Amino acid sequence: MRVLVADDHSLFRDGITSLLEAADFCVVGQVGDGREAVEATQRLRPDLVLLEIAMPGMGGLEALRLIMAERPATQVVMLTASADDEDLMEAVESGAQGYLLKDLNADEFFVMLRGLQRGEAAITRRTTTRLMKELARPAHRRHAEGTDRLTPRETQLLGLVAEGLSNRTLAQQLSVSENTIKYHMKSILRKLGVQNRTRAVTEAIRTGLIDPGLLH
Repeated sequence: MRVLVADDHSLFRDGITSLLEAADFCVVGQVGDGREAVEATQRLRPDLVLLEIAMPGMGGLEALRLIMAERPATQVVMLTASADDEDLMEAVESGAQGYLLKDLNADEFFVMLRGLQRGEAAITRRTTTRLMKELARPAHRRHAEGTDRLTPRETQLLGLVAEGLSNRTLAQQLSVSENTIKYHMKSILRKLGVQNRTRAVTEAIRTGLIDPGLLH
């Protein structure tokens, strides 16, 4: 399995790379922020990206969404210090195949990675319990909180959608692909609990995410 390691701490990157190589994984690259992770994924085409959430510049969750939009066949596992339930939900909803905390011991870490090759999710029992509790919350409550969980890029995109711009124009204006725009829109619709762009804009105006007075 070809692996890309994305973490802003070089000592941790070196350590995890040494562990992976000792276990016969092929580490094709190391990067220190989310944007580099997206670019390296496109260039190196790894089978697996190990991705920290909290990184300078573009964070891991934003990078995850872009990787899934551009290379959906790539497996992404969040290997992170964040035990935050919202980060966990966001990662799973955005397409991560696993969510591992950095306090995991090496043996369990490799059990999780080898499980990926069998189609299993890389997630511990403890984290699965947290995920199930979050999913058990009433759907309407999760949707009501969705506006608070939109990323700055999603909020920016929604404002441009409200101006009636097409996906092609949005992609050109934000310097991304149309696939990335579509992926962000799917994420926005899911978080807001609506079915189409018009309803998303209406909900954003109602909740104050978009100021209608600023629209052209």
